Amino acid sequence: MLRLSNINKSFYQGTPNETNLYKDLNVSVSEGEFITVIGSNGSGKSTFLNIIAGNLGIDQGTIEFMGKNISDQPEHRRSQQIARVYQDPLKGTAPSLTILENLAMAKNKGKPFNLSRGVNLSDTDNFKNILARLNLNLEEKLNAKVATLSGGQRQALSLLMATLVQPKLLLLDEHTAALDPKTSELIINLTQDLVKEKHLTTIMVTHNLKQAIEVGNRLMMFHKGKVILDIKGTEKQKLTVSDLIDKFNKLNLSAELDDELIFN
Repeated sequence: MLRLSNINKSFYQGTPNETNLYKDLNVSVSEGEFITVIGSNGSGKSTFLNIIAGNLGIDQGTIEFMGKNISDQPEHRRSQQIARVYQDPLKGTAPSLTILENLAMAKNKGKPFNLSRGVNLSDTDNFKNILARLNLNLEEKLNAKVATLSGGQRQALSLLMATLVQPKLLLLDEHTAALDPKTSELIINLTQDLVKEKHLTTIMVTHNLKQAIEVGNRLMMFHKGKVILDIKGTEKQKLTVSDLIDKFNKLNLSAELDDELIFN
């Protein structure tokens, strides 16, 4: 479904701060995979999502998606098939609009603009049913401004909006990192339910080793712009945090495991 071939990416070219992050990076993603991505700060995991989504360009290489070369395709074109949920709950919604208006906007994603109503009131019952599954009482607050919601409520809404019009690929950029443990668990459970229900191909960046191991069917670790671990199938199913730390020790990378990564 997705193939990144010989990707080169550097920052601050021609300055004393020039950084060469990727050199001939190659990654393939099959349809239906749920990949969790870990790595220390600066390892290249967020840049990985940014170049897939199109809000960061590449210096060299090709990105193929659904059989087409999208290397030069702008972000707004890619967003018609690639959805993203950000770490910051403020980024996935329009705070000045109501919950109903936000959901209506998500439902109209990819459709041409015309003089019809932005909000079709016939969708109200369907939106209420979708929100009810969250157990956050949002179905009773359709006319509330999103700015009044908590971070967890807004992140849950962001996730629903990202998957309302089923994308081909879902990118999750540390989407539970800003939440308390209880809300984080709710969002992860919702994520797994939606991915399974809608058969979504998903790439999730996380700082939580336990989460990375328990969620999805493939785990990748980035280090200095390279994929140094790629675990899938039965091996991932049997994986424990201790096993993963042992692998880091064997690679002499235990120092790269910051406290946030280990103890989350």
